[in-house]
Amino acid sequence: MMKFILGLVLVTLISECYGSIYHGYYIGKCGKYNVEEIIFNAVKTHFQRDPDTVSDLIRLQFHDCFVRGCDGSVLLHGENTEKTAHINVGLSGFRTVDDAKEAVEKVCPGVVSCADVLTIAARSAVFMAGGKWYGVETGRRDSLVSHRSEAIANIPKADIPVNQAIQLFASKGLSKEDFVYLMGGHTVGTAHCDTFKNRLYNFHNTGNRDMRIQPLNFLHFLKRTCPRDSRVDNQAFLDQTPKSEFKIDNGYYRQILHNKGILEIDDNLAFSPLTNGIVKQLAYTPGLFHDKFGPAMVKMGRINVLTGNQGEIRRLCRAVNH
Repeated sequence: MMKFILGLVLVTLISECYGSIYHGYYIGKCGKYNVEEIIFNAVKTHFQRDPDTVSDLIRLQFHDCFVRGCDGSVLLHGENTEKTAHINVGLSGFRTVDDAKEAVEKVCPGVVSCADVLTIAARSAVFMAGGKWYGVETGRRDSLVSHRSEAIANIPKADIPVNQAIQLFASKGLSKEDFVYLMGGHTVGTAHCDTFKNRLYNFHNTGNRDMRIQPLNFLHFLKRTCPRDSRVDNQAFLDQTPKSEFKIDNGYYRQILHNKGILEIDDNLAFSPLTNGIVKQLAYTPGLFHDKFGPAMVKMGRINVLTGNQGEIRRLCRAVNH
């Protein structure tokens, strides 16, 4: 198995240029050390302890790229930084990125950006969770700033209408299809009750539930998970396919077509005429989601990257260099 993994890493290191970032950027920059292999092993340690690492890293990369671009700004710690925005409070994966960065710094200090560490880490976790290996483009530099207000303005909320989501993704250079493919990240991970509780008891201030939640035993399950007056913010798996909660597969798409979306955007995606056809293709065409998810992640990874003399290479991912 390890020889197979290392073979895939070597395939990734074949230089293929896509503008300022490209495959194999770190070839020869760290002597005998393979940067992607080092990060892979660091992520593997976390993944073996907690399979939810895959959803943590996918979501962390998404929240990074959609604010200022893929520049590691979401990793910065401090007052009024992106991670302090309410929509980012539940983010995890920071420790995984820190450990991967530390491992790289030990053998190749000051060369590999935190933005690239996050990108490589997310790909590594996707593969460990059963996703298809995809080559990542590297060469990003890290942002010097991070603003909570920009996270609030750019991260889509759980109830965003499909047409608005498509417009938001288009503003980032992503197509409608990319939007649907990237939503497949919901095949892993959980949602907190506060992101969907209104659907159970007071949908859009109607005093009623969202009638799209079916069947009734599913509704009752969600209500038990998230009681009306509970102060505990429990979680529910975004993919309700049994034994598939931590696997990269197309179960999410099949579930939302059967009215088992957890977030409002999940059901919006399934039943909007703008996206329903794509969802059906992904749900019922074997292998299609595996083929499409990686390239969509790569495309997202190109959003407003910093290169050349822009930004910096941080020594620590949580703080700018001094």
